[in-house]
Amino acid sequence: MTPRVSRRGLLGGGVAAAGAAGAFAAGRATADPGAGPVASRAAAYDFRGPHQAGIVTPAQDRLHFAAFDVTTDSREELVTLLQAWTVAAERMTKGHGAGEIGPVEGSLDLPPDDTGEAIGLPASGLTITFGFGPGLFRDEQGRDRFGLAERQPEALQTLPHFPADNLDPARSYGDLCIQACADDPQVAVHAIRNLVRIGFGTVAVRWSQLGFGRTSSTSTSQDTPRNLFGFKDGTANVKAEEGDVLEQHVWVGEGDDARGGWLAGGSYLVTRRINMTIEVWDRQPLGDQEAFVGRTKGSGAPLSGGEEFSSPDFEMPGRSGPIIAADAHVRVVHPEQHGGAKMLRRGYNFVDGSDALGGLNAGLFFIAYVRDPRTGFIPIQNAMAKSDALMEYLKVTGSALFAVPPGVQPGEWVGQSLFA
Repeated sequence: MTPRVSRRGLLGGGVAAAGAAGAFAAGRATADPGAGPVASRAAAYDFRGPHQAGIVTPAQDRLHFAAFDVTTDSREELVTLLQAWTVAAERMTKGHGAGEIGPVEGSLDLPPDDTGEAIGLPASGLTITFGFGPGLFRDEQGRDRFGLAERQPEALQTLPHFPADNLDPARSYGDLCIQACADDPQVAVHAIRNLVRIGFGTVAVRWSQLGFGRTSSTSTSQDTPRNLFGFKDGTANVKAEEGDVLEQHVWVGEGDDARGGWLAGGSYLVTRRINMTIEVWDRQPLGDQEAFVGRTKGSGAPLSGGEEFSSPDFEMPGRSGPIIAADAHVRVVHPEQHGGAKMLRRGYNFVDGSDALGGLNAGLFFIAYVRDPRTGFIPIQNAMAKSDALMEYLKVTGSALFAVPPGVQPGEWVGQSLFA
């Protein structure tokens, strides 16, 4: 049989070859990508560690996110799938194919165990993150399909319908989710495509979302990116280097929920598909755009002065009232308005063609990780929906909440602590 060759092997030298090609800085992340400062983008991230990669990992440029409905009532089949997903995900994050045989090395009479579109591509910083939705514990009829109902965390509930939500059920919810992030869109798509293929007969894709151009920085080594309104986004985001802040606001603690402690070291993942009325926004005067956001469009500094990372002065007077208006986005969502609550955002821009009226079907695919959505997200979203000036230009069309289990240790499979 022809020897199996990995994606990076085809390039002639693994990580070193990827670096020689200028794709990424040479080197490999530690088992815990969020343990310390990240000087440069790693060529590959370890799949195993105390926390799942793809949370505090320096945000990559591309996203393929998918949510699934479980189509079997067999707990054994579900566990088998999670085990198979673990093996394939670990292989792909190393730059290998999804299966042991490979896309072109197997029998001509059998389907290959990898789809092949990533042949010759490096790992591209791929991370694959798994989450469990409320429907995995109880379905819409309240049925405990897999014997997990008693282990459902109290915080893991379908998100409430917020004011101004216009949700499409076909773009919302899900029993399982997979977030694949990479610096090459083909690598991210390849990861989701192969995990979907492996799950055929056990799960079905409920919805998926492609994203480009990260809208948050998750490391101090990264510059602040811009959203499709042209403003810097995520200036005050939680960073990987802020260990104490992560413990307080992102990672679920040992005593947070008395459901067996299986989620300790994990987090809650919130997704919101936020359509932007691009054409209307583009006709607003620059001064109005800055007033709605509460920051300058160029530097990202608060309207009260300073530089991008200067603290906003909400008491500074303007011509008529505070210079940062009461309904400015930066004021409405600021932690001091919500008891110090913070979240780690990993959102992405999206453009999904044009709608029936010829406008761009585009916006922000919002992703946030929080320790408890009841305190770290829901109050902030309620405030934004009711009083944020930006809401005139936004329409939320998708929404979901997932519990993200802790990292996969050697010899384990993803979510194993839940089924123990």
